[in-house]
Amino acid sequence: MPDFQNPAAFLLLLLIPALYVLRSLGLFTRISFPVTLADWNGSVFEWKNGMRSFISHISRAIAIAGFIAGIAALADPVIYHQEKIYTSRGTDILFVVDTSPSMAVKDIAGGISRFNAARQSIRALIQDNSGVSFGLVAMGTEAAVVVPPTMDHDMFLSRLDSLVVGNLGDGSAIGTGLSTAVYHLVSSSAPKKCIVLITDGENNAGAIHPETAAELAEKNNILLYTLGIGTRGTVPLDYVDPKTGKVYSGYLESNFDPAPLKQLALSAGGRYYGVQTVSDLANALSAIGRDVTVIQTYRMKAESERYYDRFILVSALLFIAAWLIRRLYLQEFV
Repeated sequence: MPDFQNPAAFLLLLLIPALYVLRSLGLFTRISFPVTLADWNGSVFEWKNGMRSFISHISRAIAIAGFIAGIAALADPVIYHQEKIYTSRGTDILFVVDTSPSMAVKDIAGGISRFNAARQSIRALIQDNSGVSFGLVAMGTEAAVVVPPTMDHDMFLSRLDSLVVGNLGDGSAIGTGLSTAVYHLVSSSAPKKCIVLITDGENNAGAIHPETAAELAEKNNILLYTLGIGTRGTVPLDYVDPKTGKVYSGYLESNFDPAPLKQLALSAGGRYYGVQTVSDLANALSAIGRDVTVIQTYRMKAESERYYDRFILVSALLFIAAWLIRRLYLQEFV
């Protein structure tokens, strides 16, 4: 909310009309040295350039704008921001995102790849849940924690955007990804903890079976939601291997089976969602967000940002611009 700490300074704006009134009465005029360039009964020399008159008015308007900006600076402009400070812990949500090459398949409505659809929907969920801690595990042939659960959503989104399909190999180690997520949530003091698995395939890598990881989540009161993304059949694929730079373009035969993912979710007290469009994915994540919401206490913190120096800078630049126009173009001594 914009405000002024010294609004009385705006009374100085009355000097502008007062100056014009005084000049019209001949009481306050600029110092000038008239030079008559005429013979005894000849005509006096006059400027006939209309552009010069126009530029003169422009420079005058710029000077007035600089004066107004200076007065605004004296009024000490301030913008207040209200920030919500949470005083109690919210839910911890840890995403396990499949980064295998098949996630580059573009079979989501609108020609979006499965991976980009997942990132877009995660971003939308985070923007609507300011009090929730989010974490991220990238899963391929291996699994790695990209972001532990945090309320620094800007940092989370930055790391999410840095994920690259195929960077962790061409497999899907679902069990390893889930167990990694469980390990980072076990010690959390959050009132609710959940894992959201987003994948388009079956477990085909890693030494840990997905059901073992799901049982471990259930024993530690961690909910597990699974999202199977993609369609069955022949689907288009455009993929650049991040390690070799080799381009793969063509079609992939998708034989996605949702049954194992449904079983995983049920064994850990969660739910399975089938996803074929961005809307399906967004709705699924919104539903999960509602399921795991907890009541949090918070207080409002008011912060102020002063703009005095910015108005001073604008005022100075405007006065300099007006002076340069009059001195260099109009060639006046000012």
